[in-house]
Amino acid sequence: MQHDDTAYLLDMLVAARDAVSYVSELTQQQFEQSRLHQDAVFKTLEVIGEAAGRVTDQTRSRHPEMPWVQIIGMRNRLVHAYFDVDLRKVWDTAQNDIPRLIALLESLVPPEKP
Repeated sequence: MQHDDTAYLLDMLVAARDAVSYVSELTQQQFEQSRLHQDAVFKTLEVIGEAAGRVTDQTRSRHPEMPWVQIIGMRNRLVHAYFDVDLRKVWDTAQNDIPRLIALLESLVPPEKP
């Protein structure tokens, strides 16, 4: 079964919401001391980047407001340079960039049905 761009965008949105929920009750220090939370956030960022990488060039060009290159780059860094990840940067991403990403994705994904 092949995913379409809407499904990839939805995958990104679900993972982004998960990332925010994983750190919502933590301080930066708690995050940096919790391998469990780090792994959970890393995984969501990997999913976001992998799905973004599968979105067609046509959809990406229609939505230049999305930081496609940075999203995919973060995923690649986590997967291929996992031994050299700056936890402060991941924390900052989860606290600041992901909420903005959620807002952008919510405008691209059809509303959820109750």
